[in-house]
Amino acid sequence: MSENASKSMDKVGGGSAFAAPAAKTDWANPTPAGLVALSVACFCFFALLNGFVDSTALPLLGAWLIGGFVVQFVVGLLDLKGANHAGGNTFLFFSAFFMLVGGIGMFVKHDAALAGLTVDGRIDGFAWMALTITLLLWTPAFLKRITLLSVVILALDVALPFITLMDLKVISGDFAAIPAYALLASAVAALYLAAAQVVNGAYGRKVYPLLDCKGLMRAKK
Repeated sequence: MSENASKSMDKVGGGSAFAAPAAKTDWANPTPAGLVALSVACFCFFALLNGFVDSTALPLLGAWLIGGFVVQFVVGLLDLKGANHAGGNTFLFFSAFFMLVGGIGMFVKHDAALAGLTVDGRIDGFAWMALTITLLLWTPAFLKRITLLSVVILALDVALPFITLMDLKVISGDFAAIPAYALLASAVAALYLAAAQVVNGAYGRKVYPLLDCKGLMRAKK
Protein backbone atom coordinates (compact mmCIF):
# COMPACT_ATOMS: atom_id res chain seq x y z
CA MET A 1 0.00 0.00 0.00
CA SER A 2 2.73 2.43 0.84
CA GLU A 3 6.09 0.70 1.29
CA ASN A 4 7.42 -1.73 -1.29
CA ALA A 5 10.22 -3.19 0.73
CA SER A 6 10.07 -6.99 1.00
CA LYS A 7 12.88 -9.42 1.78
CA SER A 8 13.06 -13.06 0.68
CA MET A 9 13.71 -15.61 3.38
CA ASP A 10 16.36 -18.32 3.03
CA LYS A 11 15.27 -21.43 1.18
CA VAL A 12 14.70 -24.55 3.23
CA GLY A 13 17.19 -27.33 2.48
CA GLY A 14 19.52 -25.20 0.39
CA GLY A 15 18.21 -25.12 -3.15
CA SER A 16 15.37 -27.58 -2.69
CA ALA A 17 11.96 -27.05 -4.27
CA PHE A 18 10.50 -26.11 -0.87
CA ALA A 19 11.12 -22.45 -0.06
CA ALA A 20 9.78 -20.30 2.71
CA PRO A 21 7.42 -17.57 1.44
CA ALA A 22 8.73 -14.04 1.10
CA ALA A 23 8.19 -11.88 4.16
CA LYS A 24 6.03 -9.01 2.95
CA THR A 25 6.01 -5.70 4.76
CA ASP A 26 3.28 -4.05 2.64
CA TRP A 27 -0.22 -3.71 4.05
CA ALA A 28 -3.27 -4.86 2.13
CA ASN A 29 -6.22 -2.57 1.40
CA PRO A 30 -8.22 -2.25 4.67
CA THR A 31 -11.23 -0.52 3.11
CA PRO A 32 -13.49 -3.63 2.96
CA ALA A 33 -13.35 -4.02 6.74
CA GLY A 34 -14.24 -0.36 7.22
CA LEU A 35 -17.18 -0.71 4.84
CA VAL A 36 -18.48 -3.76 6.73
CA ALA A 37 -18.30 -1.80 10.00
CA LEU A 38 -20.23 1.06 8.38
CA SER A 39 -22.82 -1.39 7.07
CA VAL A 40 -23.33 -2.94 10.52
CA ALA A 41 -23.99 0.51 12.00
CA CYS A 42 -26.37 1.44 9.17
CA PHE A 43 -28.37 -1.79 9.49
CA CYS A 44 -28.70 -1.24 13.25
CA PHE A 45 -29.88 2.35 12.86
CA PHE A 46 -32.28 1.22 10.12
CA ALA A 47 -33.90 -1.11 12.65
CA LEU A 48 -33.92 1.51 15.41
CA LEU A 49 -35.36 4.33 13.28
CA ASN A 50 -38.08 2.09 11.88
CA GLY A 51 -39.12 0.89 15.32
CA PHE A 52 -38.16 -2.73 14.62
CA VAL A 53 -36.38 -2.69 18.02
CA ASP A 54 -37.14 -0.64 21.12
CA SER A 55 -35.00 1.42 23.48
CA THR A 56 -33.91 -1.66 25.42
CA ALA A 57 -31.64 -2.45 22.46
CA LEU A 58 -29.55 0.70 23.01
CA PRO A 59 -26.76 -0.95 25.08
CA LEU A 60 -26.35 -3.69 22.48
CA LEU A 61 -26.26 -1.09 19.71
CA GLY A 62 -23.62 0.79 21.69
CA ALA A 63 -21.48 -2.34 21.88
CA TRP A 64 -21.71 -2.89 18.11
CA LEU A 65 -20.79 0.74 17.43
CA ILE A 66 -17.74 0.57 19.69
CA GLY A 67 -16.65 -2.55 17.80
CA GLY A 68 -17.03 -0.56 14.59
CA PHE A 69 -14.86 2.18 16.06
CA VAL A 70 -11.94 -0.25 16.45
CA VAL A 71 -12.23 -1.36 12.84
CA GLN A 72 -12.68 2.07 11.28
CA PHE A 73 -9.95 3.68 13.39
CA VAL A 74 -7.44 1.12 12.10
CA VAL A 75 -8.73 1.51 8.53
CA GLY A 76 -8.45 5.29 8.73
CA LEU A 77 -4.85 5.18 9.90
CA LEU A 78 -3.83 2.65 7.25
CA ASP A 79 -5.59 4.61 4.52
CA LEU A 80 -3.77 7.77 5.58
CA LYS A 81 -0.49 5.83 5.64
CA GLY A 82 -1.26 4.77 2.07
CA ALA A 83 -1.89 8.39 1.01
CA ASN A 84 -5.66 7.89 0.69
CA HIS A 85 -6.45 11.44 1.78
CA ALA A 86 -10.24 11.46 1.35
CA GLY A 87 -10.93 7.92 2.50
CA GLY A 88 -8.51 7.99 5.43
CA ASN A 89 -9.82 11.23 6.90
CA THR A 90 -13.43 10.17 6.40
CA PHE A 91 -12.92 6.83 8.14
CA LEU A 92 -11.05 8.59 10.93
CA PHE A 93 -13.84 11.01 11.84
CA PHE A 94 -16.48 8.33 11.24
CA SER A 95 -14.70 6.09 13.74
CA ALA A 96 -14.44 8.81 16.37
CA PHE A 97 -17.88 10.39 16.21
CA PHE A 98 -20.30 8.02 14.51
CA MET A 99 -18.88 4.91 16.16
CA LEU A 100 -17.14 5.70 19.47
CA VAL A 101 -19.15 8.73 20.63
CA GLY A 102 -22.33 7.23 19.21
CA GLY A 103 -21.71 3.96 21.03
CA ILE A 104 -20.98 5.63 24.36
CA GLY A 105 -24.03 7.84 23.88
CA MET A 106 -26.26 4.78 23.60
CA PHE A 107 -25.14 3.61 27.04
CA VAL A 108 -25.61 7.11 28.49
CA LYS A 109 -29.15 7.45 27.13
CA HIS A 110 -30.14 3.98 28.31
CA ASP A 111 -28.74 4.47 31.82
CA ALA A 112 -30.31 7.92 32.08
CA ALA A 113 -33.71 6.50 31.15
CA LEU A 114 -33.38 3.76 33.77
CA ALA A 115 -32.45 6.36 36.39
CA GLY A 116 -35.36 8.58 35.42
CA LEU A 117 -33.05 11.39 34.36
CA THR A 118 -33.81 13.77 31.52
CA VAL A 119 -31.01 14.27 29.00
CA ASP A 120 -31.23 17.09 26.47
CA GLY A 121 -30.40 15.14 23.32
CA ARG A 122 -30.45 18.26 21.18
CA ILE A 123 -26.71 18.57 21.82
CA ASP A 124 -26.36 15.51 19.59
CA GLY A 125 -28.15 17.43 16.86
CA PHE A 126 -25.59 20.23 16.97
CA ALA A 127 -22.77 17.69 16.75
CA TRP A 128 -24.53 15.89 13.89
CA MET A 129 -24.90 19.26 12.16
CA ALA A 130 -21.13 19.71 11.99
CA LEU A 131 -20.63 16.14 10.80
CA THR A 132 -23.38 16.45 8.20
CA ILE A 133 -21.97 19.69 6.80
CA THR A 134 -18.52 18.10 6.71
CA LEU A 135 -19.70 15.08 4.76
CA LEU A 136 -21.73 17.18 2.33
CA LEU A 137 -18.75 19.46 1.64
CA TRP A 138 -16.41 16.47 1.23
CA THR A 139 -18.77 14.56 -1.09
CA PRO A 140 -17.26 15.97 -4.35
CA ALA A 141 -14.02 14.18 -3.46
CA PHE A 142 -15.92 10.90 -3.98
CA LEU A 143 -17.50 11.96 -7.28
CA LYS A 144 -14.40 12.20 -9.49
CA ARG A 145 -15.56 8.79 -10.69
CA ILE A 146 -19.04 7.42 -10.02
CA THR A 147 -18.53 4.17 -8.13
CA LEU A 148 -20.38 2.20 -5.47
CA LEU A 149 -18.48 4.25 -2.90
CA SER A 150 -20.16 7.32 -4.41
CA VAL A 151 -23.52 5.62 -3.83
CA VAL A 152 -22.57 4.88 -0.20
CA ILE A 153 -21.67 8.52 0.42
CA LEU A 154 -24.66 9.99 -1.42
CA ALA A 155 -27.07 7.80 0.56
CA LEU A 156 -25.45 9.04 3.78
CA ASP A 157 -25.87 12.59 2.45
CA VAL A 158 -29.63 11.94 2.38
CA ALA A 159 -29.79 10.31 5.83
CA LEU A 160 -27.65 12.62 7.95
CA PRO A 161 -29.60 15.88 7.50
CA PHE A 162 -32.80 14.16 8.66
CA ILE A 163 -31.05 12.63 11.67
CA THR A 164 -29.63 16.05 12.52
CA LEU A 165 -33.01 17.78 12.30
CA MET A 166 -34.73 15.06 14.33
CA ASP A 167 -32.13 15.30 17.10
CA LEU A 168 -32.55 19.09 17.11
CA LYS A 169 -36.33 18.57 17.44
CA VAL A 170 -36.84 20.66 14.31
CA ILE A 171 -38.76 17.81 12.66
CA SER A 172 -40.61 14.95 14.30
CA GLY A 173 -39.88 11.24 14.27
CA ASP A 174 -42.54 10.88 11.58
CA PHE A 175 -39.74 11.46 9.08
CA ALA A 176 -37.60 8.62 10.48
CA ALA A 177 -38.33 6.26 7.59
CA ILE A 178 -36.45 8.53 5.16
CA PRO A 179 -33.04 8.34 6.87
CA ALA A 180 -33.73 4.72 7.79
CA TYR A 181 -34.05 3.57 4.18
CA ALA A 182 -31.23 5.85 3.04
CA LEU A 183 -28.99 4.14 5.62
CA LEU A 184 -30.18 0.76 4.38
CA ALA A 185 -29.23 1.71 0.81
CA SER A 186 -25.80 2.83 2.01
CA ALA A 187 -25.37 -0.41 3.98
CA VAL A 188 -26.23 -2.66 1.03
CA ALA A 189 -23.94 -0.75 -1.34
CA ALA A 190 -21.12 -0.87 1.24
CA LEU A 191 -21.50 -4.62 1.75
CA TYR A 192 -21.42 -5.34 -1.98
CA LEU A 193 -18.43 -3.06 -2.52
CA ALA A 194 -16.55 -4.73 0.34
CA ALA A 195 -17.32 -8.19 -1.05
CA ALA A 196 -16.23 -7.17 -4.55
CA GLN A 197 -12.93 -5.75 -3.30
CA VAL A 198 -12.15 -8.91 -1.32
CA VAL A 199 -13.24 -11.50 -3.91
CA ASN A 200 -11.92 -9.66 -6.97
CA GLY A 201 -8.64 -9.08 -5.15
CA ALA A 202 -8.35 -12.76 -4.23
CA TYR A 203 -8.86 -13.90 -7.83
CA GLY A 204 -6.98 -11.04 -9.45
CA ARG A 205 -9.86 -10.40 -11.81
CA LYS A 206 -13.38 -9.00 -11.85
CA VAL A 207 -15.61 -11.70 -10.37
CA TYR A 208 -18.19 -9.32 -8.94
CA PRO A 209 -18.90 -6.46 -11.37
CA LEU A 210 -18.45 -2.93 -10.07
CA LEU A 211 -19.95 0.40 -11.03
CA ASP A 212 -17.24 2.68 -12.39
CA CYS A 213 -17.90 5.51 -14.82
CA LYS A 214 -16.88 9.09 -15.42
CA GLY A 215 -17.76 11.39 -12.59
CA LEU A 216 -19.90 14.48 -12.57
CA MET A 217 -16.99 16.52 -11.30
CA ARG A 218 -13.65 16.23 -13.06
CA ALA A 219 -10.46 17.70 -11.69
CA LYS A 220 -8.71 20.07 -14.06
CA LYS A 221 -5.37 18.80 -15.32
